[in-house]
Amino acid sequence: MGLPLRARSPRWSPTAANLETGKTINANASDSRRDGRKSPQGDRSAPILPPPGSIRAGGPNSVTTGPVRMTLLVLALPILAEQLLNTFVGLFDIFLAGRISAAATSAIGLAAYVDWLASMIMMLVATGTTALISRSAGAGKHDDANHFANQSMTLAVLLGVTVFGLIYWLAPILARYCNMTGDEFEMTVQYLQTGAVGHLLLSLTLVGCAALRGVGNMRTPMLIFAAINAVNVVASLTLVYGFGPVPAMGIQGIVSGTVIARTVGAVLIVIVLIRDRSGLALTWRRLPLTRAVTSRILRIGIPAAADGATLWLGHFIFLRIIANLAEQPLGQAYFAAHIIAIRVEAFTYLPAMAWAAATATMIGQSLGAGDLQRAKRTGHEGVLQCGLLSVFIACCFYFGASSIFEMMSKDELVRAEGVGPFRILALLQPLLVISIVYIGGLRGAGDTRFPLLITICGALMVRIPLGYYFGIVLNGGLLGAWMGMFGDMVWRAVASSLRFGRGKWLTTQV
Repeated sequence: MGLPLRARSPRWSPTAANLETGKTINANASDSRRDGRKSPQGDRSAPILPPPGSIRAGGPNSVTTGPVRMTLLVLALPILAEQLLNTFVGLFDIFLAGRISAAATSAIGLAAYVDWLASMIMMLVATGTTALISRSAGAGKHDDANHFANQSMTLAVLLGVTVFGLIYWLAPILARYCNMTGDEFEMTVQYLQTGAVGHLLLSLTLVGCAALRGVGNMRTPMLIFAAINAVNVVASLTLVYGFGPVPAMGIQGIVSGTVIARTVGAVLIVIVLIRDRSGLALTWRRLPLTRAVTSRILRIGIPAAADGATLWLGHFIFLRIIANLAEQPLGQAYFAAHIIAIRVEAFTYLPAMAWAAATATMIGQSLGAGDLQRAKRTGHEGVLQCGLLSVFIACCFYFGASSIFEMMSKDELVRAEGVGPFRILALLQPLLVISIVYIGGLRGAGDTRFPLLITICGALMVRIPLGYYFGIVLNGGLLGAWMGMFGDMVWRAVASSLRFGRGKWLTTQV
C-alpha cells in the first residue's frame, strides 16, 4: 500500500519518454480542463504554481521570477546555517580529540578525509537529483520532480550499503598508508570501522536534502542538520567523558556520538519526505528503480562523483606527502597542523558550498523556465556575494591564526609549525570561493564533465607535483608542501571562471 500523494500534486504522470529525454509533454484539452488550469496551447510543460514548502520570497515561484540578488541570498542563508552546523560537528570532534592526544587528532583527521570521500561518492546521486528536480520544478513539471526524488532515495540506500563496505575494508589500508603504527593504528582503524556504520544512513540524509533543495526548500535541510549537530554534541560529550551509568569511552565515544547523530538525521529526512510538506513524497510504487530515471540521474552524477573522487584522491596523495615531511615528532606536528588548518578552512569552504548549492538550484530552475540570462547572472551574483564573505573570513584567519591554533591544540610544536603557513593560506580564500561557486553553478546546469577535467589537472598535475617538489625535494616543510595546494587553488579559480564566463554550459541537456 503506497504512501498517498497530497491533492496539491499535479494529476498527471510522467511518461517514459519524458523521463528518459526530458522532452515536453503535450496534453489534450480534456486533460487541461480536468486539471483545473489551462496551459497555453494545452502544453502542460508551462509553469504552474510550485508546491508548498518551496521558496516563497517575492512570489509563487521566486526562484525563477524574484530579484536575482535577494532570491539567491534567501536561498543561500539557510544552507549556510546548515553547512556551519555541519562544520561544528567536525570541529567539535577535532576539539575533543585535541584534549586527548596528537594521535587522536591524527585519527580524527584521517576520518575526516574518509568522510569527505564518502560524501564525494554520494554526489553520484545527489548532484543528478538536484539538477533534474530543479529543472523539472522550473518547468512546472512537479510530478516528474517527485518521481526523481523517489528514485534517488532508492539509489541512496544502495549507495550507503556500498560506502559502508568500502570504508570498513579500507580502514586498515588507509591507516598504514599514513604511516600509522601501534596504538595510533589500532585507534584509527577502530574509529573508521565504527564510523562506517554512520554512512549507511548518511546517504539518505544527503540525497534527501539534495532533493528538497531542488524544489527550493532550503529551510528543512538546515533544521535537520541543526538536530544532527545538537545530538552529536550531547552524545559525544556523554560518551567521551561518561555520565551516570554511561562509561567513559575516550576517542571511541566521539565516533559513536557521530553515528547516533547521523541515524537521527536519516530518520528525520525520511519522515519529512513521507509527510509530503515540500511537494515531494515517498510512495512505495515509485521507489522501485526504472532504467530511464536511473540513467538520467547517473548520467549527470557519474562525472560529478568522478570529479569528487579524483579531488579526494589528489588530496589523499597530498596527505601522504604531508605525512612524510619529517621524522617524528616534527612529522606528527606537521600532520596535525595540516588537519587543523583544513578543518578550520571549512569556514570558507562550506559557505562557498552553500552559495554553490543555492546557485545550482537557481540556475537549474532558470534553465528549466528557459531564462538563460537569469541563469548566467545567478552564477556571477553567487561569486560576488560569497566572495565578499570570504574576504572577511580571510581577515579573521590571518589575524586570528595564533588564537585558532591555541584553541585547537595543546601541543606547542603543532602551534609553532601551523600558524605561519596558515596565514598565507588565509590570503587565498577568495580564490577557493570563486572555483566552488562557479563549479556548483555548472553542476546545477548538468555540466559535470568539464569540472571533472579541471579537477584532474588541478589535483593530479598541479597539487601533487608542486607539493612533492617544494615539500619533500626542497625540504620546505609544511609551507613547502602547501605550495602545491596554493597552485591548485589558483588553477581551479581561473579555469572555472573561464568555463562559466563563456557560457557553453547554457545548452547542456539533462
